[in-house]
Amino acid sequence: MSSPMRPDLTRSRGSLVLLILFLGTFTMGSAELLVVGVLNLIAEDSGVTISTTGGLVTAYALGQAIGGPLLTAVTVRASRRLVLLSAMAAYVAVTAVIALSSDFTLLLAARVLTGALQGLVVAVAITIGIGVVPPERMGRAMSVVIGGFAVSTAFGVPLGTLVGQLVGWRGGFFGIVGVGILVLVAMLVFVPKVRASAATGFRSQVRHALHPRVVAVLGFAVLLFAGQFAVLTYLEPYLGEVTGISGGMVSVFLLVFGVANALGTFVGGKLADWNATLTMAVCGLALVAALGVLTFVGSVPVLTAVVLGVWGLAGFAAVPSVQYRVTALAGPGSDLAASLPASALNAGIAVGALVGGITLTGSGLTAISVTGLIICAVTVPVGWATGFLKPPSAASGTAARSDRAVTPAAD
Repeated sequence: MSSPMRPDLTRSRGSLVLLILFLGTFTMGSAELLVVGVLNLIAEDSGVTISTTGGLVTAYALGQAIGGPLLTAVTVRASRRLVLLSAMAAYVAVTAVIALSSDFTLLLAARVLTGALQGLVVAVAITIGIGVVPPERMGRAMSVVIGGFAVSTAFGVPLGTLVGQLVGWRGGFFGIVGVGILVLVAMLVFVPKVRASAATGFRSQVRHALHPRVVAVLGFAVLLFAGQFAVLTYLEPYLGEVTGISGGMVSVFLLVFGVANALGTFVGGKLADWNATLTMAVCGLALVAALGVLTFVGSVPVLTAVVLGVWGLAGFAAVPSVQYRVTALAGPGSDLAASLPASALNAGIAVGALVGGITLTGSGLTAISVTGLIICAVTVPVGWATGFLKPPSAASGTAARSDRAVTPAAD
């Protein structure tokens, strides 16, 4: 497979492009979860209850899960660079509307739209990211793009929340707008043109992106995050009641998990380049082990912190491999398919939170780790089985690795 790198694009320039794409997803990740840290302030300012304000989180997730693929599908014929710049500019503009508005209905609508725009930006950024690196580094390129969200969870969100608490919730969002403008300018100056995949028609993209072989990997992603979020959704009360920690120590434990997420994402990129399908199965097995140990040592703070570190590494190291395999198996529909893993992960989060809540109500906090373990156990054979799936080019006799993503050629 020939390198997709532009003839005049040096390795350092390619790295710069990836850094800019990382900063774009970091900015969006910070904006997505900033609401959580200032929920009470928004509720007070908008005149609604905190539970109602929580709908802003749901609205963003739904926008990303549903609107992201739809926007990606209708823009498949357009220049990837033009779509990236337009979507980023729209994201910044709508975020400014959020910072200026006090009408809760408008806030909800704006959150749905920003969620959808985030899904579009991620899909296009991945296409561009793998278009500026050699084929053997595509997994790492994907992990850099996705890694912006992991790093924002560990560092960007706490910083944005602090700003929001000090100068009001609007200050946090105005900060996002300012950073977003700088990232947009950098994209305009440094991001090159990368053309879309071979199949640019809407129907062709949908047919390839929603092929059963792709859906199988997406199913793995749903299970992977359902198992984790059956526990993670209720991790804070678990740490308080089962582990016996409180106050600032809870934040320390969550920081350990967040940092492990970020490290896992970047390590996962290298593992995806090595063997994506094996990485998926092994990460599922590691999660089973981590949640199994947590079931027995959850009352011991030091051991619980170690488990959270292993969990964070394994749980998020699989994400680049999912993205890698979905893009590969979609073949000519890779542009649209690039937006689907985020939808699958959000679906998994929703399912996991629901199942974890049912377990919590029926059996208590100590049982949620068992529920998560059972769901994650299913991912091991599923992840292994997806290794037998081949991309369309392989089926037609063209030489291609079964776990190698199809790379768009550069203009």
